[in-house]
Amino acid sequence: MIRWWISALQLTELFVSSVVHLLYGFYIFSSAVAGDLSQAFNECFFKSNVNVLEVKQEETKDTTTTDPNALPPIVLVHGIFGFGKGRLGALSYFAGAEKKDERVLVPDLGSLTSIYDRARELFYYLKGGQVDYGAEHSEACGHSQFGRIYEQGQYPEWDEDHPIHFVGHSAGAQVVRVLQQMLSDKAFKGYENTSENWVLSITSLSGAFNGTTRTYLDGMQPEDGRSLKPICLLQLCRIGVIIYDWLDIPWLKAYYNFGFDHYNMTWKKMGIRGLVDCLMGNAGPFASGDWILPDLTIQGSLQLNSHLHTFPDTYYFSYATKRTRKFMGVTVPSSILGIHPLLFIRVLQMSQWRHPPDVRPPYKGYRDEDWWDNDGALNTISMTHPRLPVEHPSQFVVNDSDCQPLQPGIWYYKIVEADHILFIVNRERAGVQFDLIYDSIFERCRKHVFRKTPLTVPNETH
Repeated sequence: MIRWWISALQLTELFVSSVVHLLYGFYIFSSAVAGDLSQAFNECFFKSNVNVLEVKQEETKDTTTTDPNALPPIVLVHGIFGFGKGRLGALSYFAGAEKKDERVLVPDLGSLTSIYDRARELFYYLKGGQVDYGAEHSEACGHSQFGRIYEQGQYPEWDEDHPIHFVGHSAGAQVVRVLQQMLSDKAFKGYENTSENWVLSITSLSGAFNGTTRTYLDGMQPEDGRSLKPICLLQLCRIGVIIYDWLDIPWLKAYYNFGFDHYNMTWKKMGIRGLVDCLMGNAGPFASGDWILPDLTIQGSLQLNSHLHTFPDTYYFSYATKRTRKFMGVTVPSSILGIHPLLFIRVLQMSQWRHPPDVRPPYKGYRDEDWWDNDGALNTISMTHPRLPVEHPSQFVVNDSDCQPLQPGIWYYKIVEADHILFIVNRERAGVQFDLIYDSIFERCRKHVFRKTPLTVPNETH
């Protein structure tokens, strides 16, 4: 009887979570469509006024600003289920933060593809050319070696003398770390001169450095951190993604794409039999494990981190978020109205997480209580700095002035009271905190991070 009640509660939770996630997805999609329709309406009826305004702005820009192309770009890298410029119409994943600086790039990477695949895509987005996932990796995972073609890179001059600032949200932070390691390892064919010094700074916003216990709540097996439970939220997600890619509706995929085009899962290329194979788990990214969720388990992050380094000439800063607090010795959500409805249940569940007693802990010294503080998607302990399997140099920061001047090779981190999506998509939710966070990030990149000592003018100090 007790087992029956537990099963009923689990199915109820699955139903509620599925409905909440579907409603949120519909809200994002409809907001993007509404924004595009509004923009098209304004362009149609107020085009003349816009043209006059643009001419005036151009005249002002010519006389009052410097050439933005002289600045090293700041690249904003989205997280899981994210999107870059050009997807979902005019909707911004970073809620318009890219407008705070003149030289910001927002790449569109696979929203569910693996950390490895996304790092490869990010390189070719910047340098240009056809994405090369590598022959060995492609053969092992069962997908095409080559992917999207970028006719013109967004920053083709990128090299050690023209390094880049990266800002990664959630899984995007780990994507940048993997990319920097690839640059150090000279892993891109035809680019033998790459090095870790192509990256000037990495800023993490709720970055997924050490995995998250949420992956197990959503359906990853704690035993291996790779396979899925038979009935779970991620199984529903897997089925939906396979069908979405198989239908291959051009206008819909142009609007939003999960990033699995190199798997050729369309009806034209694999037919009904291929669809059945994918749904049964015999083919595709979910069968090979070449998608993002295995990389976000604690085991998957341990495997990734085992060959990732913190480099001595790169500046590192991270903002770890949390929405929990201690109440009579128990970790509970710190707010009800302040947590997004999409995340509230997970904040509660993650704050009470218990690793199955009959399953081997993911690493030596693991303790459940270390992982209770969270933001509804990631555990706070995972977001501060790389800790597993080896802890990297770090320094806790209360005020930005505490770490001036910044030293390279150290992870400076702050803990911010926020849920996982407070600083993305919807700017109004964060209020003034949105501006404080992004202004500090851009100011740090422009004024406090230099590979070489900047030139000064008389009576000016840096």
